[in-house]
This record gives sequence, structure tokens and C-alpha cells, in this order.
Amino acid sequence: MQQHPQAKIRHMAELVEPIATATFSEVANEAFLAVGMRNYWDGYFAGRAAPLGTAPSEVVHAVFYNFADGEVARHIPWVWGKITPQEAITLRERGSAAALRQMIGELADSPGLVRATDLAIRAAFSAPTEGRPLYAGLRALDVPEEPVARLWHVATLLREHRGDGHNAALLAHGIGGTEAHVLMALSLGMRAEEFGRVHHLPKAQLAAVVDGLRDRGLVDAAGGFTPAGRETKQRIEALTDDLAAPAYDVLSADELDELAAGLQPIAAAAWAFDN
Repeated sequence: MQQHPQAKIRHMAELVEPIATATFSEVANEAFLAVGMRNYWDGYFAGRAAPLGTAPSEVVHAVFYNFADGEVARHIPWVWGKITPQEAITLRERGSAAALRQMIGELADSPGLVRATDLAIRAAFSAPTEGRPLYAGLRALDVPEEPVARLWHVATLLREHRGDGHNAALLAHGIGGTEAHVLMALSLGMRAEEFGRVHHLPKAQLAAVVDGLRDRGLVDAAGGFTPAGRETKQRIEALTDDLAAPAYDVLSADELDELAAGLQPIAAAAWAFDN
């Protein structure tokens, strides 16, 4: 088993992210709206939670970790009155593949995509599932045959494997879900009130979260990082990298470099399409 440098593990996350998140595009969203979802977030929760079956909102909230109290319950189980989890899985796969194909253009039919996907599949199916509920649920699904859908699927597996580990790292550092978004905002140079995932929360609720982080010495009076807050964020990210690493142990150093090189143009095209 090959142990890879932490920097390479983080670079893989950067490459996987724009490929996997094609699922959150307007193309995929429209597919869910067409079957009766009321808004983007109905489709988001139906698609992403579908591998968990008809788990109650409390379970989805626990697995997703970083949504404010009550947000999941506005969508789960309502969506299961309109669509089954299996239908949501199929719809998400088709919509995500269509979106990714649109994003990457002629790269969709390149031999490089097939080779990169083959390497990524080995990584995506080699990691342990213990303590990784969303990753385990995804791993139980059939792998698509169509090349672009196949790449999206394995990128999603690797993303959610890392995501499950990130939740564990946050929990180990005593950082709650909404607090995690505040720290993410600060790491991007934004105030919490400006960050898309939490700016919609009632001002008093968000202020209470920031005040709690301030009381712990992680946020300063101006609403930015303290040195301790920045260090905590760095430790969480480093632990997340360490917990993500086992997925790539199955690949040799040369294979990991080949995978990164194969994904680079695809990830760049997907990122450029949305930015």
C-alpha cells in the first residue's frame, strides 16, 4: 500500500470537486423540477440523500452535518411523496452526466477520460466504509456504464468519502455544522453574513453562532479569524486530508500522478464553465 504526501491528497480533492459538483448545476436541478420538486433544495436533498433510502430527516441531518436545525426537515420526507429514492438516484445520475458533458465539451469523448476514470474507480472502491455513511450508501449503488456518468459517479464517491471524513474531523475539534460554514466563510475572506450557505439564516441565529466561536477564542471582535481560529481550521483540513488518504493508497505514486494529470483538464473545464 502506497502512502502519498498530504499535498497530493488535497490536490485530488481540488480536482474531484468541480467534477462531482456538476450535480448541483441548473441542468440537474431542472430535471428534478420537472418531476414535481418545488425548488432547488428539494432536488438537492432528494438526490444527495437518496442512497440513504427513506431515512428520516433527523438521520439525513446527522449525516450531512452542516445544515442548520430544521433545514433538512423542510424537504425530507416531503420529497419522498413525489419521487422514490431509486428514481432520485436515476434522475440525479442522468442530470449530472448531462451537465458534466456540457461543461467539458469534447473532453467527454477523450481516451484520457476513460483512463482517468479507471484509475479513479480503483481508488473510489478501495477505501474502508466504516464511519462513512454517505460514502457507504453510494458504494452500494451500481456504477454507470456511460463514460461521463461513470466519471461523475466515482468523483462523487471520492468527494463524499472525503466529506464523511471532514465531518469526523469537525466533530473531533468540537465544531458544529453551522460553525463549520462560518469558518469556511472566514477562510475565503468573507464575513459569515455574506456566505451563501448561511447568509439566509435569521440574523440573531447566525450572530449567536459567531458569538459562540468568539467566546471560544476562534473569532475576533471584528468577525475574522483569531490566530487560534486559523490554526484550528488548518488542523481540521490536515486531518481531513489524512482521513481521505486511504482511498488513494491502492494507487502507486506514478498512478496517482497519472490520475491527477488525467483529471486536470476535465476539472479545469468544469470549473471554468461555472466561473
